[in-house]
Amino acid sequence: MLATGWKAAKAYFADDDPLVAAANLVALVVLWNQPFYPLYVYWAVGPDIAPTFYTFLSTPFFFAVPALARVNSCAGRALLPLAGIGNTVLSAKVFGVASGVDNFLLPCVLLGFVLFGPSERVVAIGIGAVGFLAFTVLHGHYGEPVHSYSAEEYASFLKMNALSAGTLTVFIGLLVINLMSSATKR
Repeated sequence: MLATGWKAAKAYFADDDPLVAAANLVALVVLWNQPFYPLYVYWAVGPDIAPTFYTFLSTPFFFAVPALARVNSCAGRALLPLAGIGNTVLSAKVFGVASGVDNFLLPCVLLGFVLFGPSERVVAIGIGAVGFLAFTVLHGHYGEPVHSYSAEEYASFLKMNALSAGTLTVFIGLLVINLMSSATKR
């Protein structure tokens, strides 16, 4: 049964197009990590994890990336960074910008540029602009967070989110290296 599930998941996230395969892999990594986010917050910040469950509102969007990419490659690839930006904006409202959750806008914008070829430059620039505007226009204008934390908890939250966003950015960088090496072999 487990082997059958693994085969089905592998088939769902696989794609012959290297850009779609990269988007699907990042979506899978995000989906794999989402259930652990409440635990990360519990261990790094404190026991009040109820607000973390808002982050699961984005799960269906990340899960839909491969399905949408099968229908329209560009739309599927665009869904990934846009879902990330949406999740980041929602999380900034829930936790407050002091949580450092808006650090996740960086890997989202990076994905917007990495997942599109030269003929899709307008899409890449559009996603980059959405991420940039989310940071510059919304930052500091979310109002009171859904849940406030102490200064010490926010310091831990910031450290955790900066580390997580940095790790995701490095992972995307490694994907870029693989994309470049596969492009030079063609």
